[in-house]
Parts: sequence; C-alpha cells; structure tokens
Amino acid sequence: MVTTRSIKLIMAAALASGVFMLANTSAQAAGDYYFFVKNKTDSAIVKLQVSEDKKTWGNFDVGKGIAAGEKAKLTWASTANDSGCNQWIRAKFADGSTSEPSKQDFCENLDDPIEFE
Repeated sequence: MVTTRSIKLIMAAALASGVFMLANTSAQAAGDYYFFVKNKTDSAIVKLQVSEDKKTWGNFDVGKGIAAGEKAKLTWASTANDSGCNQWIRAKFADGSTSEPSKQDFCENLDDPIEFE
C-alpha cells in the first residue's frame, strides 16, 4: 500500500539524487527552467544527458522516451538551479546510437527546441 509518507520519501530521494524530471506542464510553477526537444530521427530518444564539462553527465527522466517526430517540454529539477547556463547535451536512442554532444545556452531562447537529427 502506498502511503503519503512513502510518496514523500520517494520524492525526497529523487530530489536528493539530482535526477532531472520530465515536465508536467499543468503542474509547472512560474519561473521553472525548461526547454524543448524535437526528435527528428527515426528512433525514439530513450535518454537525454547534460554536462557542464563533457566528463560528468546527468540524466533527464524522459519516461517512456521521446518518439521519432515528437516534441517534448522538459523541466530542470530545482537541484540544478545553481548550474551554469551553458551545458552540453546528448541523446541516446532506442537503436543504441548516441548523438554528438552539442553546447546549448539553457538561459536563452527557451521556446526554440533543441533538435536531434
């Protein structure tokens, strides 16, 4: 049985681990940091990763993935609020391939999607 206490513990663990979350636009608070991703490939995106130094990568929770041709809105977890604007991002695909990392400014042009081709 899931209790309110267990839900709170799960949420606290997720935030403490620095996991990035897929946006729920209806529950998004004003001022959250977000960005859009457009998958222009033939394979679903199963993982998105970001890094400030291209050595240590953090993962976004993309749920069941971002299907080919789909556009998704993602929101940074509040634990990332002290991160710099310039980050490297890469996608891992269902077919096993990985995109080349590209440097993005996550403080500018938030409504312009990052496209993976």
